[in-house]
Amino acid sequence: MRTTLTLSDDVASQARARSAKTRRPFKDVINEALRLGLAAMEEARPARPYRTQPRPMGLREGLSYDNVGDLLAAAEREDFK
Repeated sequence: MRTTLTLSDDVASQARARSAKTRRPFKDVINEALRLGLAAMEEARPARPYRTQPRPMGLREGLSYDNVGDLLAAAEREDFK
């Protein structure tokens, strides 16, 4: 397939240098670079695990873990009904 591309000056000079170094035609160097670049774009990057830093929450003064029912009642504000 024949098409026209506009290459940035730095990309064109790198491709020409690669072409001269490997003694391969310019179009082969461009095609190889495009194949490699497009393949790299398609590869899924592994997601970084999401981590949170634990913090001590403490317990408000006057509350106790001894009676969960009282904690729930305070959280639901049953005493204000």
